Amino acid sequence: MLTGAKVLIVDDDERLVRVLSKYLTREGYSVREAANGDEMRARLAEEPADLILLDLILPDEDGLSLARDLRAESDVAIVMLTGKTDTIDKIVGLELGADDYITKPYDDRELLARVRTVLRRTAKGGDAVHGAEDSTAVFAGWNLDFVAHELTSPGGTHVHLTSSQFQLLASLVARPNRAMTREEILSLVSGRNWSPMDRSIDVLVGKLRKKIETDPKSPTLIKTIRGVGYKFTAHVDFG
Repeated sequence: MLTGAKVLIVDDDERLVRVLSKYLTREGYSVREAANGDEMRARLAEEPADLILLDLILPDEDGLSLARDLRAESDVAIVMLTGKTDTIDKIVGLELGADDYITKPYDDRELLARVRTVLRRTAKGGDAVHGAEDSTAVFAGWNLDFVAHELTSPGGTHVHLTSSQFQLLASLVARPNRAMTREEILSLVSGRNWSPMDRSIDVLVGKLRKKIETDPKSPTLIKTIRGVGYKFTAHVDFG
């Protein structure tokens, strides 16, 4: 799902929204607009979106709160837009379930590339991590469905993962027993390069461990490799 996807821009900057809406429309996307949280909800009630471009600072509710609410209700792709450059804001946004984060001012072509990457990664029926011949992975009794984007516990319970958590797990599972740097993992999860000082991956790993490890403080599936990054150590059967 690339062009033709439904994009909702949530930003109170009328000029920015007008310019961005025209640009994305020219690129083949179906674009709608909302200036605040209430308008966003109204637009989504009318018709679901495939991706939401969500400003961090809005007149009624902040973007982080809206991202949290959105993620609790759906798996819609979320790209945060903000003038802030604080790494903490980026980490919090990703932790709440945002799929990417871009700082204003941005180059239109860069934003378009991010939108395309996130839509490819989150599109149902597609698999940006593993080959089409392998649709599932089984490890330690867990079942990960790459196509349906679902994780099932050894007891048969469906475990909800945010989009970022799913992509992190899928990236690790697809490369078992291989030590991977934080930069490699984040590039796979986000589709772009990150600063070596960025520790967003540590936050994501911590959240994921709480969902799949028997004891998150003493993990047996996702091991920390000191001075390198992380390694998925379980045996994996692909099917």
